[in-house]
Amino acid sequence: MESLQTGDPRFLKRRVKGCSLEVHPTEKALIVQYEVEATVLGEQGEAMVGERKECQKIIRVKSLSGHTDTSSLARKVVEECRLIHPSKLAEVEQLLFYLKNRKHSNEIEETKGMSPGDFTPYTGVELEEASINSIDEYVELLYEDVQEKIRGASLIFQLARNPDNLEELMQNETALGALARVLREDWKTSVDLATTITYVFFCFSSFSQFHGLVSHFKIGALCMNMMEHELKRYELWQDELLKKKKAYEESSQNQNLKKEHEKSFRKYQSLLMKQEQLLRVSLCLLLNLAEDTRTELKIRNKNVVHMLVKLLQRRDEELVMVAVAFLKKLSIFMENKNDMAEACAVEKLSCLVPCENQELLNTTLGLLLNLSFDSTLRCHMVQAGLLPKLSALIADEAQRQLSLCILYHISVDDTFKSMFATTDCIPQLMKMVFDVGDETIEVELISLCINLAANRSNAQLICQGNGLKMLMQRAMKMKDVLVMKIVRNLSQHSGATKRLFLDYVGDLASHISEEEPEEFVIECLGTLANLTIADLDWELVLREYELLPYLTDRLKPGSAEDDLILEVVIMMGTVSTDDSCAAMLAQSGIIPALIALLNAQQEDDEFVCQIVFVFYQMVFHKATRDVIINHTQAPAYLIDLMHDSNTEIHKVCNNTLDIIAEYDESWGKRIQREKFLWFNGQWLDMVQSRLDQEYDEQADTQTENQGGNHGVDGPFVFGEDLLGSTDVMDRPQLFYSTDGLLSADCSIGPEFYTDFTSGELGPAGYMSSSSEQFVQSDRPVSGFGFRPDEHFFLNNYS
Repeated sequence: MESLQTGDPRFLKRRVKGCSLEVHPTEKALIVQYEVEATVLGEQGEAMVGERKECQKIIRVKSLSGHTDTSSLARKVVEECRLIHPSKLAEVEQLLFYLKNRKHSNEIEETKGMSPGDFTPYTGVELEEASINSIDEYVELLYEDVQEKIRGASLIFQLARNPDNLEELMQNETALGALARVLREDWKTSVDLATTITYVFFCFSSFSQFHGLVSHFKIGALCMNMMEHELKRYELWQDELLKKKKAYEESSQNQNLKKEHEKSFRKYQSLLMKQEQLLRVSLCLLLNLAEDTRTELKIRNKNVVHMLVKLLQRRDEELVMVAVAFLKKLSIFMENKNDMAEACAVEKLSCLVPCENQELLNTTLGLLLNLSFDSTLRCHMVQAGLLPKLSALIADEAQRQLSLCILYHISVDDTFKSMFATTDCIPQLMKMVFDVGDETIEVELISLCINLAANRSNAQLICQGNGLKMLMQRAMKMKDVLVMKIVRNLSQHSGATKRLFLDYVGDLASHISEEEPEEFVIECLGTLANLTIADLDWELVLREYELLPYLTDRLKPGSAEDDLILEVVIMMGTVSTDDSCAAMLAQSGIIPALIALLNAQQEDDEFVCQIVFVFYQMVFHKATRDVIINHTQAPAYLIDLMHDSNTEIHKVCNNTLDIIAEYDESWGKRIQREKFLWFNGQWLDMVQSRLDQEYDEQADTQTENQGGNHGVDGPFVFGEDLLGSTDVMDRPQLFYSTDGLLSADCSIGPEFYTDFTSGELGPAGYMSSSSEQFVQSDRPVSGFGFRPDEHFFLNNYS
C-alpha cells in the first residue's frame, strides 16, 4: 500500500501506539520508542489501517545533576512530551533517578584494559568549568598563541572526559578538525599542547565506534612521529647529562660545574615527567586503535616494537606498564616476536621480575609466557637469570600459574633441566603435589614435575626422604596416570635412585592386568621395563603375578593399542637379561609372536628396534639362542635389517648377528658374505665392470679375426657370473687388480685403491679377517643403547 500523507482525502487520523521508554547508553537522555498508526477510508467507506511506522524520540535532560529533583523533572517531561502517557510518570521518574546516579567518570578509567593515568593541568592553565554550549568559544582559542591554545584544548578535554559529550563533540567537525590541525602543526612547539590534544583523541579511541574518527585525522601516525622524536630527545638529554657529570667529576673542586650539573638534572627531571606523560597517552591511544589487526600492522611497520623495548628501562611504572601491555598484545605474532628477540627484550624484562606493582608483574609474566614458546628466547631467559626468580614466584599464589607455565616451557629443553636442581623449585613443587590431597593436581604443576623427573640430579631431589613413597602411594590409590609418569621417569636413572624401586616391584606388577585402565598399565609396564637391576629375580616376578599370559596375549598385532604393545616388547627386552626367564619366554612361544609382530610393524622404527633388541638379549642364553637360530627365521630378518637407515636399528642388528655368527658356522658364512657384499659393493661393481669391458674387447677382437664368429664360449670371462652361485668369499680373483698392485691375501680392502686413485669407492667397511668381523661390544641396557639418564624414545630417526 502506498504511503499516505496528511493531505490525502482518504486520511482520517494518526495515533500513537506501543510507547516504551529507555535510557540513552552514553548521553543524559531518555529514548522514547513508539509506533504511529494511520487510519484511512476504504473504497466502500469503511475504516482501515493504512500505514504503520516505528519511530523514536530522544529527550535530552542536560540540566540533570546530583541536586536535581527527579520527581519535578519527571512531571515536566511528561507534560511537555505528549508521546508519554501520564500513567508512565513513575517509570519516567525511575529512569531519571537512574540517569542521575549513573556514574559519569571524570576520566576514562581502564578503557580497553589500559589508562594513561591522571592528567594534571599545566602551569598557567586556569581551572575553569567547561560547558558544551561554549564549544565554539574554545575552538576560537585554538587560533591564538600557544598558551591560549593550551587553554582551549584543556577545556575541550574536560568535555571529552565525560563520555556523554563524545557523540556531540563528534558531530562538531570544526572543533575536531581544529584540534587535529593544531596537533599536526605545533606538537614540536609545546609538549603541554601535544599532550592535551592527544588526551582528547584518546578519549575518543576508548570506544570502538569512534576509531574511524581518530583514523580519519591520522592521529595514530602523528603519535608514532611524536614517540620517535621524544625518544631521540631522551637520548640527547642522557648524553648531555653524562658529559656534564664527567666534567664535574674530573674537576670536583669547581663549584660552578657542580651547580650547572645540578641545574641540568632538575631541568631534565621536569622535562622527563612531561615527556613520559605524552608517551603514555600516545601509547594508550595506539593500543586502543590496535584493536583492528590492519591498524596494528601499520603500527608495527613503524618500528613500534623497538620503541617499546626502549621504554622498558624507564622508571615511570605507568609508562612501563603500558609498554609491556602493548608488547604482550604484539607478541602473539611471529614477526613481532622476532623483533623483540632482536631488541633483547627478555634481558630488559628480567629486571621487572619481581616488582612490587602486582599488575605490572602479572603483565610482564604474561609477555614472558608468550615469548617462552620460542626456544631461542627460552635460552635468553635462562641466561638473564630468570630461572631462580620464577622459582621464587611459585610461592606467590597470584603469580603461581604464569610462573609454572614459563618454567614448564624452560624444562622442555634438556639443556636446562639440570639447572632446576640449583634452585628451590623442586622442594616447592613436591610440597604442592602432596598438599593437594585427593583433589586433581593442576596440569601445569604435574607437567613440570614430569619433565624435571627426567633429569638425574632432579630425580635425586624428588626421591629425597619419602618423596618416592608418597608419589607411589598417590599413584596407586588414585590410579593417577600423570603421577605415574613422574615415577616412570624417575625409574630410568641408574644407581641409588633405581634401587629404591625394588620395594615397589610388587605394587607395579600387581596393577598389570586387564581390569586396570590401559593408560595406567602402560606406565606401570614402562616403569618395570626401566628396572635393569642385576639382582632382581624376573622369573619370580612373572610367576608370582602371572604376568606371562598377559604379556603373551598383548604381543598379537591388534590385540591392544600400539603404545601398550610397545611397552610389552620393551618389558620383554628387560626380563630377557635373566637366563631362566629367557628360557621360560622361549618355551611360551614368545619368539614366533615377536616375528609376527615384526612383520606387522615393520614400518615403525620404535617397534623394529625394540623387537630386535629382544632378540639381542635372547642370543646371550643357550636355550633361547638355539631356538632363534635353528627354529625361526629371525636371523634372516636381522640380515634384512642389518643395513636399515635408522642408526640404532643398524647397530643392534649388527651386534646380534655377530653373536649368531660366532655360534653357528652356516649362518656365520652367510652373514660374512652379506656384510662383504654390502661394504664392498662399489669395489665389486668396479671389478665386474672391468671384467665386462675385457670380455667385450676380446669378443670384438675374435670377431674381427674369425669373420664375425665369436670365439668366446660363454658370456663371462670366468665361465660364470662374478656374483653367481659360487661363494663370493671363495673367488680369489676379486682380490687381484689387473695392474698387479694389490696382493691376494685379502688383507687390503678397497680403501687402498681409494687412496691410490684419490677416488671415492664407498664405505671403508671391508673386513680383512674374522677377528675384525666379530668385535664384541658392551651390552647395552636398552634397544637404543641409551645411557640410563637419557630418554628412551626420541624422534631422532632418519
